[in-house]
Amino acid sequence: MEFNERKGMAEFDEFAEALIDQLGVEINEEKENSELASKIDEDPSFNFNFDSLESITEKIFPEMKQKISEFTGLKVPEDTEIKFPELIELKKLKGSRIFTNDNARQFVDSLVDAISKEDKGKIASLMKGDTVRFLVYSTYAKNYISKISVTFGDYLDNTIFLNKLFLSILPKIKLYKKGEPYESNFEQIKSSYLGAVKMALLEESIHAIQKKVHENNKQAVIRVNEIYEDLAKVILELDDSTLSQIFEYMNLEDVPNEFPIAKRANLFFILNPENFILGTLPEDRMATKQGQIDTKLSEMIPQLSEIYSQWLKPRQDQYSAMMIIQGMANFVIKKTLKGDPDFENYLTVFKGIDWNIFESQKNLGINFVDAIYDNLGVNSFEKIIQNPPDTLEIRDPQLYLEKLSQ
Repeated sequence: MEFNERKGMAEFDEFAEALIDQLGVEINEEKENSELASKIDEDPSFNFNFDSLESITEKIFPEMKQKISEFTGLKVPEDTEIKFPELIELKKLKGSRIFTNDNARQFVDSLVDAISKEDKGKIASLMKGDTVRFLVYSTYAKNYISKISVTFGDYLDNTIFLNKLFLSILPKIKLYKKGEPYESNFEQIKSSYLGAVKMALLEESIHAIQKKVHENNKQAVIRVNEIYEDLAKVILELDDSTLSQIFEYMNLEDVPNEFPIAKRANLFFILNPENFILGTLPEDRMATKQGQIDTKLSEMIPQLSEIYSQWLKPRQDQYSAMMIIQGMANFVIKKTLKGDPDFENYLTVFKGIDWNIFESQKNLGINFVDAIYDNLGVNSFEKIIQNPPDTLEIRDPQLYLEKLSQ
């Protein structure tokens, strides 16, 4: 692909501008919360303090580990650490959760760092230097960072990370916004704060006992991303004539020729199998059959069928791993925190929902875990971790139980 260097750099600048603009709501929310917290600290009428996140964690972590041990029969590893990163460090951590091969690692870390610092010049420079990887990883980075404001915790490499900014200042903000007399709402918000930390510790501690499944997920994601890089490279190398034919054949909204990167980026996102194949399949069948590739499209992009074929198996592995990772955590949270007054206050104050709504929202992967637990009880969790199910077995737990009995 050839294009005017001056116009090309301007196009990279526009991509960088658009990427930061897409994060505008989250960035503004972070700034507003920090400013409001500072204002509250300076208000002489507000004399209420909550225990630090560190001290609360120290008190309740042993309790959460005990709940997990009793319910699952598994112990949280003794070498599990807990850290409380500030906002920038937490964003960089999210970058580490974008799993890549060694060749792409430095690029992704640099991209996340630039986005975290809102450094548009650096973002544009990175895109110019490696447009293939920018197309693949910029969406990851944007999505991960945009969820920081609602991320309580995370787990990576034997370490539980708790969102210090969010968990530390939100109770104070909640109480302040309730208005005077503050003392009338202090105890409920204090309780809800405790409930939020309980849930975060419980969920991330469950992830700490799932090391094998996490490693399966990591390796699958690395391979999926390598295939996305292959797809991006193929599309970026399309000549203008073929590209125009594809846009016309697929009835896509045209992009002016003076924006060659944007035109190819649009096609990349459309032909990304996550959209092009999964978009045509129900979620629970996403990895049980292969989507059919249009013959004419395959003629114009001969590599497409092979790329999709290579993508299917690692995406299946990723899907099944995430269903187990989240399903086990969701199941344990529901079974161990139901009826907990602090957690119920968290749902009311922080989330504005009741238990029934929470159950309906926190249901990813839970049907499979529930079915296995009904049959194997406390032994279910070790069995699932040591012998992870495939996508067919997640759809039909009886197949998994039959496999275990063989």
